[in-house]
Amino acid sequence: MVQLTLPKNSKITEGKTWKRPTGARNVTPFRVYRWNPDDGQNPRMDTYFVDRDDCAPMVLDALIWIKNKIDPTLTFRRSCREGVCGSCAMNIDGTNTLACTKGMDEIKGTIKVYPLPHQPVIKDLVPDLTNFYAQYASIEPWLQTKTPTPEKEWRQSHEDRKKLDDHYECILCACCSTSCPSYWWNSDRYLGPAALLQANRWIGDSRDEATGERLDNLEDPFRLYRCHTIMNCAKACPKGLNPAKSIAEIKKRLVERQV
Repeated sequence: MVQLTLPKNSKITEGKTWKRPTGARNVTPFRVYRWNPDDGQNPRMDTYFVDRDDCAPMVLDALIWIKNKIDPTLTFRRSCREGVCGSCAMNIDGTNTLACTKGMDEIKGTIKVYPLPHQPVIKDLVPDLTNFYAQYASIEPWLQTKTPTPEKEWRQSHEDRKKLDDHYECILCACCSTSCPSYWWNSDRYLGPAALLQANRWIGDSRDEATGERLDNLEDPFRLYRCHTIMNCAKACPKGLNPAKSIAEIKKRLVERQV
């Protein structure tokens, strides 16, 4: 029988439990993934206690509170705090989401926070998204035209503009791709839900004149067809988008041009 075990240096150990804040009456415990590549130690789970009466309501607020009041070594990404930039994407309570839009009241009991799954970790809650962004760049996410550039702007009807809805809202947080089992298994060749949703955005843009080339670039057993419609991507997207639908539309376009 095959036995699968993690390497010793990747097994998560029990970390430090920090003291409860003195005099706090409304406390929420946090279990946070910690790993420092410089100390040679295994990853660990540290336990913190957040004083809810001294902290704003979102998980990101709690992480900032922990960093400011308890442990300045805690490392994570954040920027806009408005669900726009995608920087604070992480796995919270078992779901990929944005820490800035996830309320602590939405989670019962201890709040567990991990970096986005199945990505190399740089430190603590910061994943290495180098491959993710390289795949996004590979779909050439910009307008490509052959006709002369107009003096003012590329015109588009309201109907054609509406076709871009549920695509342009993507903030490249990587929640969808890192929740996809097919991406976990084939991230070196499968583009993943986020990149393919963006690819469909440009394929469907009436102003773009490189549709054929874009479809040629995607017609590959791995780049596109590793999607098995598991639908984790649609469930994980914090913006309510459906990458699986976009992938199906690309497949449909590829079939239609062969008929």
